[in-house]
Amino acid sequence: MTEDDKNSSAWLWLALTAAAMLAITMGARQSLGLFLSPLNTATGLGVASISLAMAVGQFVWGAVQPVAGAVADRYGSGRVLVAGLFVLSAGLALTPFMHSTLGLSLTLGVLMAAGSGAGSFSVLIGAVAQRLPAQHRGMASGIINAGGSFGQFVFAPVVQGLILLAGWMGAMWALAVISLCALPLVSILKKPASIASAATHAAQQGGERLSSVLRGALQDRSYLLLHAGFFTCGFHIAFLVTHLPGEVNLCGLPAGVASWSLAIIGLANIVGSLMAGWAVQRYRSKMVLFWMYASRAVLILLFLAAPKTALTFYVFAAGLGVTWLATVPPTAAVVGKLFGNRYLATLFGLTLFSHQVGGFLGAWLGGLALAHWGSFVPMWWADIVLAALAALVNLPIREAMVVRHAA
Repeated sequence: MTEDDKNSSAWLWLALTAAAMLAITMGARQSLGLFLSPLNTATGLGVASISLAMAVGQFVWGAVQPVAGAVADRYGSGRVLVAGLFVLSAGLALTPFMHSTLGLSLTLGVLMAAGSGAGSFSVLIGAVAQRLPAQHRGMASGIINAGGSFGQFVFAPVVQGLILLAGWMGAMWALAVISLCALPLVSILKKPASIASAATHAAQQGGERLSSVLRGALQDRSYLLLHAGFFTCGFHIAFLVTHLPGEVNLCGLPAGVASWSLAIIGLANIVGSLMAGWAVQRYRSKMVLFWMYASRAVLILLFLAAPKTALTFYVFAAGLGVTWLATVPPTAAVVGKLFGNRYLATLFGLTLFSHQVGGFLGAWLGGLALAHWGSFVPMWWADIVLAALAALVNLPIREAMVVRHAA
């Protein structure tokens, strides 16, 4: 085997390892909407109160991203990932003992969200990007992202089955154990950066200080526009993950339609993530983002106009799933092009924080809409408007042309 063959298999193995870890952390996190109704029945707190606890989780998950990214950039990803998995497991394990909004906000909103955030996109994509040559980074981010979608595809029906078989508390404890199964993967991701060239690695270690890079980034118009678009992405993803089971229930359909819809979203996004990883190596990432957000506005309009049958939910899930979290590779690619990969985990973590500010509002306002109007229709229209605006704000982003790499 030649050196090129070894490098080719090494980058793929690294990306697949990160994808496997993301499958576990995102699979557990994206399945929480399935617990909303059982939690409401068990605690009597009301949908709005439980939605608030889950909305806190959306915010904390985003707030952890730049902090975890900065620690990983400074001290390495291994410690961050191990700590995150233990905190995630603790949050899940303690949730069945909580019977108040404050208690659920602590376990689901702080512990579980912080743990999954420390083992999520910013740390994993940053760790892999620093170990790969430029020609592999786009596809690697697509593979990692697909791992998160695969986790959602697998976890949604599994969690629904566990709730039916062992009750919601048993399902929570099972997720806590499954989360710790990702610990062996950390040893692979914390190995020294040996795949990228020595010159590339040396360049990544030098350069400006983090504080200087942060000041420049927060004054960069393109970076701020990227944040604005990603805010919208978080808004409707959190709204759907949290309240799609409620929408299914309002339409008089069985709970299985919601779990399979979430699974279909995850399955479709595996394809979408790989396509996004391929596209960012060939086209401007801002144009990829424009078409993704624009397609969401059209899809939601069609969904509102269609009869609410199980087939409608499945088709809507498949269409939306193609772009679900496929926005991550082009967004990370723009950040990398603007500021390089040395502090990618930190800078992309800040972008994810904007995503989760939108996520907080999507999850919380969805619960308020149901409590006040008995319907999610106002949220769907807000989704359409925000998706259209997100498409437009990506167009002025300053982005260099894609550099084609010879075979």
